Amino acid sequence: MTKIAVAGGTGVTGRHVVAAARAAGHETVVLSRSAGVDLLTPDGLAGRLAGVETVIDVSSIASLSTRASVRFFGIVTDNLIQAERAAGVSHHVALSIIGAAKTPSGHYAGKAIQEQKIMDSGGGWSILRTTQFHEFARQIAERGAVAGLQIVPAMRCQPIAAAEVAAELIRIAESQTRGIQPDLAGPQEEDLPELVRRYLKATGTRKPVVSVAPPGALGRTMRDGGLLPAPGTHLGTQTFTQWLATQTTGSLA
Repeated sequence: MTKIAVAGGTGVTGRHVVAAARAAGHETVVLSRSAGVDLLTPDGLAGRLAGVETVIDVSSIASLSTRASVRFFGIVTDNLIQAERAAGVSHHVALSIIGAAKTPSGHYAGKAIQEQKIMDSGGGWSILRTTQFHEFARQIAERGAVAGLQIVPAMRCQPIAAAEVAAELIRIAESQTRGIQPDLAGPQEEDLPELVRRYLKATGTRKPVVSVAPPGALGRTMRDGGLLPAPGTHLGTQTFTQWLATQTTGSLA
């Protein structure tokens, strides 16, 4: 049994990571505001990591602002690494996004900073890059409409189940492997506006979906498939259709 701390352990992915860790027999420590831990301050963080062997960082920020994203991931990563050194944590496992390191804009800029800080830390670390989650469509739908319209960025994606990502993170935490791990993606390519449209229909929400092309290099990358996995990438099994069925039967994926 390993004592694993999960940064962002109450979020979309974090809940699955905590559940997967406990199912595998590990003791868990949740690092989140709702658990009394503010990752943006180092105060008391090392103490919460007492006896922890591995930290899995799946913390995130909802903002699409480049500045806000860079600030959040930069500060959180610095705080975690500093606290881990003080507490003697041997393995830092982080979740990142396929293509983030090549797309330093918006949310992806923050993930690029996070990756670089981890690789420069000199400690034992692992980074898993995945595609967006099925839950991404739900998150966009829940942001509300503009003038009665659901605005969705034009984007080619290959979404994966958050539960499958969590299982892979636990496997990495249990192993002796370090460094950049093989990428993980969903089973098939999808169109993000269409996914949101399907989610709204399945949940009984009547709201027209309007696809909008984001400006700049990030927008081109999203439209041109720059965030899709490379050929040969390991693929998960749950499709968006299968995940969507769990949302309409009352259970959460």
